[in-house]
Amino acid sequence: MALKRPKWPSGRVVTLEVTSKVLADNPLGDPHVRELDVWLPPGYDEGRGAGRGRRFPVLFDLVGFTGSGKSHTGWKNFDENVPERAARLIAERKMGPCIIVFPDCFTALGGNQYINSEGVGRYADYLTRELIPLVDREFRTLADRDHRGVFGKSSGGYGALIHGMRYARYWGAIASHSGDAYFDFVYRCDWPQALDELARYRPKPRREGRVDPLRDLATPEPGVDDGRIRRFLERVWRKPNPSGAEIHCLMSIAMAATYDPDPRRPDRIRVPFDLETGELIPERWRRWLRHDPVNLVARYAKELKTLRGIFIDCGWRDQYRIHYGTRLLSKRLAEHGVPHVYEEFDGTHSGIDHRMDRSLPFLYRALS
Repeated sequence: MALKRPKWPSGRVVTLEVTSKVLADNPLGDPHVRELDVWLPPGYDEGRGAGRGRRFPVLFDLVGFTGSGKSHTGWKNFDENVPERAARLIAERKMGPCIIVFPDCFTALGGNQYINSEGVGRYADYLTRELIPLVDREFRTLADRDHRGVFGKSSGGYGALIHGMRYARYWGAIASHSGDAYFDFVYRCDWPQALDELARYRPKPRREGRVDPLRDLATPEPGVDDGRIRRFLERVWRKPNPSGAEIHCLMSIAMAATYDPDPRRPDRIRVPFDLETGELIPERWRRWLRHDPVNLVARYAKELKTLRGIFIDCGWRDQYRIHYGTRLLSKRLAEHGVPHVYEEFDGTHSGIDHRMDRSLPFLYRALS
């Protein structure tokens, strides 16, 4: 049955133009002028006297890979966008009014993990040092950490987790829907497919017959691009509508640029596997694992305990096997005495926006 559009007050979306100093001259040459959508809840423009000066908690919505903030404020067929969902939850008295911020952190590599990277850009600083002060200046926010939260799905869920660890002084509560965790399961098994896609752009075409392993399978340096990554990226950047295989390969490259960039090289990209043999490069992979949430709990347990709320969930049929990572993450949090809520549901990685019916009221209660 088609979704009937809401009859309750919907609030309004305001769009700001942000000229970022943090993103200027970023490694990928991505725009440093971005549009920022901000949803103001029903009642923001109402009231008389003292009521007109009412201030509101703030939530930052971090979208998943290939998304941008506007993908959560635009019209959706047969479903609600995030402002419509929040307005309904308020009308149903499941949560109170809050301001929701929708950053645009899209990159030429298809997405973002919301951390500072020499290969992608300083997106953690963009959020914390530029957008938070901007939103607090422009809108009637409760402008302190205890009334500010961050949530997201997939890469956005990863961003929420990492910000709750490394940047806890900015956030009072976090929620992660199917956030990337346990890299050995989530990312490592994607690399064979990525290497197959990159092989199409190999410097020398393959030939049938005998292979000299020391000559024919040699690369300049393990993990360093021999030209195929650059050719792949140029191809993807030129064509519309990349294929599913290309998007997944792009995602693997984006993660490499995020977790283990090489500032010595023009493209700053190196990968954790030999491009010809697929052999794991332990030194490179160890650098990835330093960013894995399951490995960071012990280091940031103190910061996590200062949060007013942590919500984590995942479908137990997640096609990227993130449910194993979220289970392990919840176990690590429990072992270190970090209070949190962990839930599972019958679902995959796709079509799970309905889970915000759980996280948004949770965050509002934690920040009120």
